[in-house]
Amino acid sequence: MNRVLARSDRPTLSLEPGVGPQAGLPYGLHLIEEDDVAAVVAALCSDLLAQGPRVAAFERAFAERVQAPHAVAVSSGTAALHLALAVADVGEGDVCVVPAVTFLSTATAALHCGAEAVFADVDPQTGLATAETVSAAAAGAGRRVSAVLPVHLSGRLCDTAAIAEAARGLGAVVIEDACHAVGGADAEGAPVGACPHSQATVFSFHPVKTIAAGEGGMVALRDAAQAERLRRLRNHGVTRDSALMGEAGSFAGDGQANPWSYEQLELGFNYRMNEMEAALGLSQLGKLDRFIARRAALAARYDRLLGGLAPVVRPVSTPAGQRPTLHLYTVLIDFEAVGLGRAEVMRALAERGVGTQVHYIPLYRQPFFKSRYGEMRLPGAEAYYARCLALPLFPAMSDAHVDQVVLALTEVLGGF
Repeated sequence: MNRVLARSDRPTLSLEPGVGPQAGLPYGLHLIEEDDVAAVVAALCSDLLAQGPRVAAFERAFAERVQAPHAVAVSSGTAALHLALAVADVGEGDVCVVPAVTFLSTATAALHCGAEAVFADVDPQTGLATAETVSAAAAGAGRRVSAVLPVHLSGRLCDTAAIAEAARGLGAVVIEDACHAVGGADAEGAPVGACPHSQATVFSFHPVKTIAAGEGGMVALRDAAQAERLRRLRNHGVTRDSALMGEAGSFAGDGQANPWSYEQLELGFNYRMNEMEAALGLSQLGKLDRFIARRAALAARYDRLLGGLAPVVRPVSTPAGQRPTLHLYTVLIDFEAVGLGRAEVMRALAERGVGTQVHYIPLYRQPFFKSRYGEMRLPGAEAYYARCLALPLFPAMSDAHVDQVVLALTEVLGGF
């Protein structure tokens, strides 16, 4: 198979500050092939680099793939979260329930809407929020909860149906953060993004995600009016639809809208996806099944080979019934049992050409949120964070790469 990587087959990886670059396997990496390059070059050579036909084509193809009536492309997963909350009318005085173990954007999107975040604990074995932890967080919020944002961490899916039932009791909408989960399906067989239990589902196309667009995000949703509003909000809140325009100066004497007319209906943002990103995303979407299959094969090999390191090392389990697309291969390690700190293990693996990462530091530990909401600890989040480590997982890896990682980890942990 011909392929082109943004870096060499043994790419440069850089871990924490103070750790020098090492040649080896990063924890994640995009796979860019010759047809992807050709698609981007064609976009670069076209008449429109922004607001052209490729964005709309990517939206249509993505909506069809996830079985959603509508999909709206934006500039990032963070922008997708922000706009999904905005069209849900989340604002001042509202509270959003966010899992404690997630990337910053899940919570900061709520704050950008003028709302506040309250952190839900997670299952210590999976890192996923549950209906029970969401309800407990809402009970302590002290004011109305307007939205719940379950995060499908590493590609494994929350029980969205149960969380949605809890959210209905709160009078809250559900916005799924599926930035890790494109291509997955729940226990009922519904693709992630079909939104059977949520108002919207958001995705990311960051380079280490299952498909890459350089940057970029998508909002999948079922409501046509919300989708149209989301398109306006990504473009400064502007419309050229004469049916929505009301300013007399926008129309000529014959009642037709002037060719140059546009009207800003509300405060919006510049969250547009460009044509090159859409071209790459559309090309990568056509390879999603192949990428999913390769990730699954690599994960199965990890599962089998890591059995010899149990119980000190255990792969994070997948909830029964669902068919996830694993964005990350995460293990839980009893660092205390081997007498090593996680940073020691990560540095020792890097010296052996194996890159790793931690997903994530609980949000309440971040200085910004600590100063805003005070000191707190949640037992499930603490237990998960203390043990989690992401090992390399990306489609360009060979079976021998998995063997290399497992042998390196075995050596570093002293043979457990």
